[in-house]
Amino acid sequence: MNTIKHYLTSDNRDLYMEFLKGIRDPIAKSKISSRVNRMATGNFGDHKPCREGVWELRIDQGPGYRVYYSLVGREVVLLLVGGDKRAQDADIDQAIECLKDYLKR
Repeated sequence: MNTIKHYLTSDNRDLYMEFLKGIRDPIAKSKISSRVNRMATGNFGDHKPCREGVWELRIDQGPGYRVYYSLVGREVVLLLVGGDKRAQDADIDQAIECLKDYLKR
């Protein structure tokens, strides 16, 4: 069983939750939440490594939503940021910076 944690910025912002709250499509929001919940049981589904310890969870809904996460230790999944296919490169860069900040603290 994995523990799901949310990355918080130094000023306590949860970038993943901000992403999720910004989605207007209730079906997409439900699919994303469901996929994250399945990660807790070890079922990651459609995912792939990006770079520098950041992984991408791909959700096939709407514009192609993505959740960026990292595995910290053996049982912790750290949710970093979310986005869609259009801003993929910038989102990956942001996720890498978030992970570096998390590991530094």
